[in-house]
Amino acid sequence: MKKCLLCLVTLLLTLGVFTACQTSSPDDSQSKARTVEEIKQSGKIVIGVFSDKKPFGYVDSNGDYQGYDVYFGNRIAKDLGVEVEYVPVEAASRVEYLVSNKVDIILANFTVTEERKEKVDFTLPYMKVALGVVSPDKALITDVEDLKGKTLIVCKGTTAETFFTENYPEVNLLKFDQYSEAYNALLDGRGDALSTDNTEVLAWAIENEGFSVGIESLGNIDTIAAAVQKGNQDLLDWLNNEIVELGKENFFHADYEETLAPVYGEAADADNIVVESGVVQ
Repeated sequence: MKKCLLCLVTLLLTLGVFTACQTSSPDDSQSKARTVEEIKQSGKIVIGVFSDKKPFGYVDSNGDYQGYDVYFGNRIAKDLGVEVEYVPVEAASRVEYLVSNKVDIILANFTVTEERKEKVDFTLPYMKVALGVVSPDKALITDVEDLKGKTLIVCKGTTAETFFTENYPEVNLLKFDQYSEAYNALLDGRGDALSTDNTEVLAWAIENEGFSVGIESLGNIDTIAAAVQKGNQDLLDWLNNEIVELGKENFFHADYEETLAPVYGEAADADNIVVESGVVQ
């Protein structure tokens, strides 16, 4: 009887160890990024974009994705010979969506920073950008010093949040996950101003009477690029080659004319925003 019990305990322990090993082992299929060939074989590429950041990535009244980043994403899918699936992301979730392999590419107005480079791989740039600050005309903020002691609205995980946290800790930051929430807070008067990419605040101010961009350029001139999962050299190389080749046809200027020019009009110059073939002028 004791021998039988001993055998039973041994069997249960063995099964427990086996089960534990199975549970703790990572599922590579859930984390490993897809190669270009795997994407082609699947017939679909999955791209993370903003759904509420007009005119760069947004959903129109018909439920379709539109914008500067989406225009680029459509061309990527066409040149790969696959369909495209757009997945809405928030600023703070962009890195996580790549790390967890929820998307193949992020095209969400993604500013290149050294900190982000440690977690994802960026392509050659396709746009230039700095920070801007938009505020009500009746209390226009024209100097960063005017923000001290005031409430500045930012989105989590953005360069604006990082810049003000590191350089102007005396500015009170009101943080939101989504851009739509942030702009609604500015409209409601919950903050004195809002900061994000200058290209974006300019577009918003043009469409919202009573608001202006009092600070047009703040911090460094940065670049916007596509991003892939860290180590996905195959897809990174393909995208870099794509950006270089598209530059030969002035693709990103065409993108600007289609998606940004109708919003900016004479208020912006394409050459101050667009980067062709990954070469910053």
